[in-house]
Amino acid sequence: MIDQKRVLGVIPARGGSKGIPRKNLRVVLGKSLIAWTIDEAKKSRYIDRLILSSEDAEIIRIARESGCDVPFVRPPELADDDTPGIEPVLHALEQLPEYDYVVLLQPTSPLRTSEDIDGCLELCEQQGAPACVSVRRSRENPYWTFRIGPDGCMSPVVSNGNHSGRRQDYPIFFVLNGAVYVCRPDWLKRTRAFVAADTIAYVMPEERSLDIDEEKDFRCFVSLIQGKLDAAH
Repeated sequence: MIDQKRVLGVIPARGGSKGIPRKNLRVVLGKSLIAWTIDEAKKSRYIDRLILSSEDAEIIRIARESGCDVPFVRPPELADDDTPGIEPVLHALEQLPEYDYVVLLQPTSPLRTSEDIDGCLELCEQQGAPACVSVRRSRENPYWTFRIGPDGCMSPVVSNGNHSGRRQDYPIFFVLNGAVYVCRPDWLKRTRAFVAADTIAYVMPEERSLDIDEEKDFRCFVSLIQGKLDAAH
């Protein structure tokens, strides 16, 4: 609870995955990918109830063993490859409507911390915003990004930019890192999106912004965690 407002944490984890089969159950240093998010979310000072949304029996079992509540089984039609990511969250809010904030925590962002979760909630509450999402600084600057036409010629994405200037003279840009999404349920039901005109940003550092989508991302995750363990000893 934050300022007397109840907070629901939702971890979406379907059984299917095109890129990496059974990705959410992949074990990294003795712990499944979904458990990394569950363990950190349980440390949050504000999440009143942490639930899993899944249609998969094995994922549900692992989540329960890790201390995550599973109050319902996600309908199969909300677990297809082409199901918009917002739908499982809206479905969860239909089942559990008594919350003032909903926090979406994707298992593919295992390096986010409870401080990031709570910081995003605090910023949303302090600013009186309907939604707050985590971002990281963009590695690529749009002023240095080009399209290549059928003739092989380059055309700038930002057509009014000066592409001969120094990189440090250009604005800083940010991208979603997929780690934390905070929103007021009534606003989310209207917009059906976490990112809209009133959404504010919570900036996270690059080292905690890993989003696991490919096999190389798992290798990066293992390397980062192993590096922290080695440094601690």
